[in-house]
Amino acid sequence: MKFKEFFIKNRETVQLAYGIILIIIIPTLIVLNTILIIGRYNRSIDVILQRQALTFGRTIYSALRDDLGNRAAIQARIDELKKRNSEIEDLSILVPEGDNFKVRAALHQADLDKVISFYFYQVAWTQPDNDGLATDSLNLASLPESETFSSSDYSDRFWLVALPLADSGGTKKALLSLKLSSKIVDELTNYNRNMSVYLLVLTVLIVILFLAATVRLWDYVLLYQKIKEVDQMKDEFISMASHELRTPITGIRGYVSLILDGSFGAIDTKVKENLFIVQNAAARLASLIEDLLNVSRIEQNRLTMNLQLTAVGPIITDTVKELKIQANEKKLNLEYQAPAKELPSIKIDPERFKQVLINLIGNAIKYTQQGKVEIFVEVKNNLLEIRVKDTGIGMTSEERKRLFAKFYRVQNEITEKVTGTGLGLWITKRIVELMRGTITIDSIKGSGTQATLNFPVETRHGAST
Repeated sequence: MKFKEFFIKNRETVQLAYGIILIIIIPTLIVLNTILIIGRYNRSIDVILQRQALTFGRTIYSALRDDLGNRAAIQARIDELKKRNSEIEDLSILVPEGDNFKVRAALHQADLDKVISFYFYQVAWTQPDNDGLATDSLNLASLPESETFSSSDYSDRFWLVALPLADSGGTKKALLSLKLSSKIVDELTNYNRNMSVYLLVLTVLIVILFLAATVRLWDYVLLYQKIKEVDQMKDEFISMASHELRTPITGIRGYVSLILDGSFGAIDTKVKENLFIVQNAAARLASLIEDLLNVSRIEQNRLTMNLQLTAVGPIITDTVKELKIQANEKKLNLEYQAPAKELPSIKIDPERFKQVLINLIGNAIKYTQQGKVEIFVEVKNNLLEIRVKDTGIGMTSEERKRLFAKFYRVQNEITEKVTGTGLGLWITKRIVELMRGTITIDSIKGSGTQATLNFPVETRHGAST
């Protein structure tokens, strides 16, 4: 609990620290991993080169073994080997002279008869026949220096092979000294290493950018959670406020109705006219509260549906009768011609279905200045289709796109005079969908609007379909 409280109180600080830690640790791990991989790669290359150098030395040993006693023949072989192998930087045959070695044959004429004191040669001489040693110039630099191998000789890396040479009787006679250049391999290795470093830098940069974006996304996640919390609080407030408002509104409407009916005695005409205004205002307020309650129920998935197999003909007829007065007040024709054949039943909530019809027919009457509102019902492709068509003001294609948005109302000179919340069609669409139906709106500006409902047919003429 303490940790949770600390996190809530210091959420931004914790988030910042977490982002910084990620930005440091992840790139560091990538860098260390890359360095280790490059190190292993270089060591593997060195092992392979060392083996190749020894193998090359043994091959030369095989070519020179039969001529160990013939200095001229050995020198000729050395000159021939140099022509065939450009990697050979130096090739010498040395014979022991006390604790030192004397050059008997060499690739470079200036080295002939030179006496060399070199610790590496002394160790190599102790090795078994055809075994020998091989080391690169970096390791060679750590050995005691000699007059032949000074630090200036290893500006480019090379491999030095020292191999004892024995005659056919197995007696050691000479020491083969071979220096092979590793320049080509090193250039390739350096290229690969440089490419790895470039890719590493790019990867680290991408990771840092990604982590920075991730930290930013966390802000959005927290913001989204806050918005959800606020939205839930809003829904709960609307639900509570709507419930609390229903009771006084119901009381106001009830008492106004009793006064108008004369239950409290006679009232004069002036008071009655004003009471009718109060009654209409209370009815509009009650309708608004009911819309807000329905919105709250739908968004919280609390709007219950009592789906049952229902014949819709009588519901449509009753709804048209109820709204006939409203149409007559605007001198509009509200027409519904019931089909000659019995309509099939559909699975709906009768009360919610009537609410949908009242919304659609009521809207058609509200937005029609002259002409008529017609209701058509027919069966098409195993669907019961109900159309509410009017000769009203219509809408543009852009207005139709937003028609089912919450709180949206078409804005023009005519609609300004019509009361409404912009919730009716949003609620209607959700109710229709909860009853497994669909609703579409077609409209032409200045020509009228048609709302079409479709519900799957459950029975037709009493038989299952």
